[in-house]
Parts: sequence; C-alpha cells; structure tokens
Amino acid sequence: MIRFKAIFLRVLKEMFRDKRTLALMFIAPLVILTLMNVLFTSSSDVSVTIGVDQSVPTVITDNLKKTDHVKIKKYNTDTNISKKATEDNLSAFISVKDSTIKVSYENSDPSETTAVKTILSNVLTKDTIKEMTIELRQAALVTGQMYSVTSYSVNNSYIYGNSSTSFFDKIFPILMGFFVFFFVFLISGIALLKERTSGTLERILATPVRRSEIILGYLAGYGVFAILQTLLIVSFSLYILNIHVAGNIGWVFLSNILIAFSALVLGIFVSTFASSEFQMMQFLPIVVIPQIFFSGIISLDSMASWVKGLSYIFPLTYEADALSSVMLKGQGWSYIRFDLSILSVFIIVFTFVNIIGMKRYRKV
Repeated sequence: MIRFKAIFLRVLKEMFRDKRTLALMFIAPLVILTLMNVLFTSSSDVSVTIGVDQSVPTVITDNLKKTDHVKIKKYNTDTNISKKATEDNLSAFISVKDSTIKVSYENSDPSETTAVKTILSNVLTKDTIKEMTIELRQAALVTGQMYSVTSYSVNNSYIYGNSSTSFFDKIFPILMGFFVFFFVFLISGIALLKERTSGTLERILATPVRRSEIILGYLAGYGVFAILQTLLIVSFSLYILNIHVAGNIGWVFLSNILIAFSALVLGIFVSTFASSEFQMMQFLPIVVIPQIFFSGIISLDSMASWVKGLSYIFPLTYEADALSSVMLKGQGWSYIRFDLSILSVFIIVFTFVNIIGMKRYRKV
C-alpha cells in the first residue's frame, strides 16, 4: 500500500509539474471542440451565387432572389461562362435559348452544385414555366417576332468535372496536401529533437560551423526525404488510385514539394520548444489539426469574416487552393502563382527564424 501510494503521488507530482501536458489534456480538446462548433454551425447553410444572362425571363430571376442564401448576378448574352464563374465565384450560370433552359454548374464544390439543383427544382415549377412562356410571348409580340415554343427542357452542363463528381473529389487535393504536411512536420521535428537530446547537435555546435550552415544542411538533408515522400504520395494517388487531374501534373508535384518544405521549416521551428518526443506530439493539436478545418474541407464562404480570416495564417490553406485549382479546374500558373508565392515566402521566413533560433544553443 505504501509503494502504491508513493507511485501514485509521484505520478501526480510529475503531471502537475508538466504544464504543457496538462494544457494538452484539458485545454486543447476544448479549443478544438469550440473550433469545430464555430465551423460546422456557421456553415450549416450553403450560400450560392448564380449568374443569369439577358435571355432569362424576370419571373425566374425574381423567384431566385426570393430564395434564401442565393445571390444573383446578371450578364450579357455573350459572356464567357467559364471565365466569369472563376472570376466572380459563381456556383452556376443560367441562360435560355429557344426551348431549352441551360444551366452550367461550376461544380468545383459538389455541395454547392447539389444546393443549386435543389433551388432550381423549387423555382422551375409548372407555374413558373407558364408565367415565363407568357412573358416571352409578350416580348415577342413587342418585337414583331413569332413565338411558337410550348414546352421547355432543362439542359445541365458542368464547367469542372461531371455529374458524378463527388465530395471526395473536392477534398482529395486537400487531404493529399495535409498528409504530406503532417508526416513531414512530425518526422522532421522529432528527428531534429533527437539530434539535440542525443548530443549530436551540441557536438556540431562545438565546431566552427555557422548557424545558417546547420539549418540549411538540415533542410537539404531532410528535404531529400521530404521530396521522396511527396513524390511517392502524389504518384500513388495519381497512378494507383487513379485520381483524375484536370491540369498539369507538374504543378501538383511542385505544390506538394512546397508544402513539404513548409512543414519541414515549421517542424524544425517547433522542435526547439520541445524537450522530448512526447512534447513534440503535444504541438499537433495546435499546429496541425486546425489547418485541416481551415483548408477548404468545410466551406468558409458563409462564415463570419474573422473566422475566414484565420485561414490565411495557415500554409495548408494556400496549398489546398493551389491543388484544387490544378486538379479540379485544370488551371495553371496564372491562377496558382499567388498561393505558391505565399508558400515560398513562408519557407524563407521560417528558415531565417530557425537560423536566428540557433542562438539559444550557441552564439556564433
């Protein structure tokens, strides 16, 4: 009984001394649950923007305007639908020609496509079609033209993907970037931590080597394995899982390599605050897990601006945007250069931060 009490008290004392572990156990779950509550509650209703051209009767646009979470934008008849869908973030585009109501879905987010289909099924009722026919017949009389259309059909087309595009197609580019980031961050951080705890880093610092040479050497060494891991994950996804890529595969590789190096420099940075592998794991709920929520898996468009603003501090947000643009939309450099530039800046900044951070071990 005495030995049991001694062990029990020792465990309690060690736990109370380790403030980081206590925070991980009691505070981190509350923060993550609060974050999930904000994200899922705010995004319960999908907001869509629908483009309409001049050929669409007012009875349709008026009914769409009366629908909650729908915004209407009007365009000229000769509008480049694909271009406008990207520039103005349209979920769909509607036009009317002869006896056909043409609906072009942007379709990079299948949840928005489903929402638009539901909205249109409620709007394009028999009564609406009847009112539309009367409106178009009256317009034809004014211009002196003949109007002989008695029925209408709906023609659906998709700017990106097709009718079988699923939610998994949307989130796969995000998951690909996340897993590259997660494993590179974890492995690089723990590897450098072992260098410190084993005394290897201390022996290196005893030589006349510069701080910049140490950090760049680590980046180059671990970077080789980060690139190999990235190439393996991307190749497996594309050639074994047969994931469709609408754009240039080279941009997919480049984007993932940049997120791998972002994880590498961040892993090295975070490892300086840990004294054991267990403490390194404690940073996952703070550094890694929140990124998956803000990377696009959950739509941020309908959320408060301050919630959406948080996404811009995470590198995975830019990686997810770049990969989605290439893999789903087939876009190239002109659309992803901003995202890749931000990732490059992130890598450069944290490389310098890591070099400066070496001062805590030795002043060179």
